[in-house]
Amino acid sequence: MRDIIYISGLSQTVLTEFQMLPERAAQLLKSLIETHISDGKAVGSRTLAKVSGLDVSPATIRNIMADLEEMGLIAAPHTSAGRVPTTAGYRLFVDSMLQTQPINDALLRQLQSQLDTAPDSQALAESASTLLSSITGLAGVVTLPQADVVKLEQIEFVRLSENRVLAVLVLAHGEVQNRVLTLDREYGRAELAEAANYLTEHFGGMDLRGARERLVEDLNALRRDMNHLMEAAIELGEQVLVSDRPQSDYVMVGQTQLMDYAELSDVEKLRQLFETFSTKRDILHILDRCSRAEGVKIFIGHEAGNKAFDDCSVVTAPYTIDGKIVGVLGVIGPTRMAYDRVIPIVDVTARLLGSTLNSR
Repeated sequence: MRDIIYISGLSQTVLTEFQMLPERAAQLLKSLIETHISDGKAVGSRTLAKVSGLDVSPATIRNIMADLEEMGLIAAPHTSAGRVPTTAGYRLFVDSMLQTQPINDALLRQLQSQLDTAPDSQALAESASTLLSSITGLAGVVTLPQADVVKLEQIEFVRLSENRVLAVLVLAHGEVQNRVLTLDREYGRAELAEAANYLTEHFGGMDLRGARERLVEDLNALRRDMNHLMEAAIELGEQVLVSDRPQSDYVMVGQTQLMDYAELSDVEKLRQLFETFSTKRDILHILDRCSRAEGVKIFIGHEAGNKAFDDCSVVTAPYTIDGKIVGVLGVIGPTRMAYDRVIPIVDVTARLLGSTLNSR
């Protein structure tokens, strides 16, 4: 496996502060965050003195913690004298201190074998989401592959009623998509058959994005001199290939596992989180931002841009077909998730999913 590419969210201000952070302060911050991730509790100076490995007095540790708090990297919960990481603290930890754990061979074989048995891309997305959730103990989410880059094999049209036509797109790997079209006029069965034959002959084997571009070129070149068949084919083709693709959907598994984390067990927080899951729009917005960048992308707390995710982190990675990003997968969990373990799992699963789609 090649090295993971991290998309850093570290602000220049925090980065500058980190570069100026004394070695002992950096070590204490790292120890505090690792301890909090492990048990979910606020970390006090006595605990830090034991786990940090530094030979300093408790008073020195308290002074360093006060400096870290002033920098906005840790904070004191209302109910404890200890400290917990802030979003900025986690960001600094993830971008500058984290050492990820390699994926062992047994887990790699488990991921590969379960993805190999999925019959189509929908089942692949469901399998990948289930695997991510079961392995990490978090909510797994996978967007369905964008049809734009899947190769088209055949188009058929079925007349429904008046100006409505059912377009049947047969894609690579035997997948079928159905779209109901509303046209400017009524088409007869013979016209629909001729148009389907024309589009299949000229665009079969191309991905939908390429077919869309080719069709627009044909439309411009032939607009002055087109016969009745071309008119039908162009209108039908425009609606099937040129019209905007519906927003990609996603598969999510394991939302209820988030209830096991104390920081997410507040009823109101869970209500907001599950409302966000059910509406999909906000999650799709986050995943869309991830699909525009290569490598692992991590949103911590408020970085996701949605109040419901203030106590959550989202770790994602895109997957590709023929070198083109066609979807995103990842996990959603508390900010104190085990990033060192989760990040490689998300990264490897994305690579395996893309590899499986490519091999088919």
